[in-house]
Amino acid sequence: MSKIEEKIKSMGLEIPEPPKPVAAYVPAVKIDNFVYTSGQLPFANGELKYKGKVGKEVKEEDGYQAARLCALNCLSVIKGVIGDLDKIEQIIKVNGFVASAPGFDAQPKVVNGASELLGEIFQEKGQHARVAVGVNELPLNATCEIEMIVKVK
Repeated sequence: MSKIEEKIKSMGLEIPEPPKPVAAYVPAVKIDNFVYTSGQLPFANGELKYKGKVGKEVKEEDGYQAARLCALNCLSVIKGVIGDLDKIEQIIKVNGFVASAPGFDAQPKVVNGASELLGEIFQEKGQHARVAVGVNELPLNATCEIEMIVKVK
């Protein structure tokens, strides 16, 4: 088990099996020393765990947890491409999309679920550029979707 996975396990978390794509795309692509993930939804054990709009059916705190789960799914698909999360040199960028009820404007707080988790796992290597956007709808009525770009060794 890699040092990164040991750290994740010590946090009471685990890298899940990579979620299966829900449409015509691949979960991640490696080009040169970069891995680009497709948007990952908050799936756990093959089930979409968080559904609905933040600020209506979903509390902000649950949106935060959904973003954490999406980040773990991103790491899962990255591992599927590079084999070992210890090869991650830097988290470059995180794009977060939050299904938002009208008037909800705390998307950055929701996407912090992903950003803070990556910072805790990777420390300085987890510092990244980011987008946090509110959207009207996401696939399968998901609460959020996260995609990442990472540099690898």
